[in-house]
Amino acid sequence: MAGSLIKIDEEIVTSAVASVTLTGIDSTYDVYMLKVANVQPSVDTKNLRLRVTTSGTPDTNAEYNWAAKGLNSGTTFFNNAFTNETTWYLGQGGTGTSELINFTVYLFNFNNPSEYSFCTLEGSYLSSAPQLQGIQGGGVYHNTVACDGVNIFFDATCDIQSGAILTLYGLKK
Repeated sequence: MAGSLIKIDEEIVTSAVASVTLTGIDSTYDVYMLKVANVQPSVDTKNLRLRVTTSGTPDTNAEYNWAAKGLNSGTTFFNNAFTNETTWYLGQGGTGTSELINFTVYLFNFNNPSEYSFCTLEGSYLSSAPQLQGIQGGGVYHNTVACDGVNIFFDATCDIQSGAILTLYGLKK
């Protein structure tokens, strides 16, 4: 894959922020990749979420369907599936030492207003137990509109702590 990832946008969080928006998705690439590292919430046990952006603004309508398989080193796996949500789910984080969320999301059809945008995701995070947890799944944004980016945030009243690195890449054709 060397040379096939083209950096489009990046945010290195240096002080707590409510959300991060990465834009720059256009017709240049068919597939984009979002790489997120070292994300931690300011409030314990919060869910990390993702929304698409249109004209740089996050879409908050109930147009997100997603499903995922959760893997847990301390207990059994879990299955989640939701329709007509206002976000895609990426994982759950905590405030303890090393409770960081890391994941990769591939974004498809984002700039095509004739088809639904969708994603696949793989992530891992450490719980307070401590137990390593993983997630693999995907989602569909069921609206035919051109999307130009993504917005990443935790549940209400929770910031993304400093140290997080969020990068959007285009995959060279």
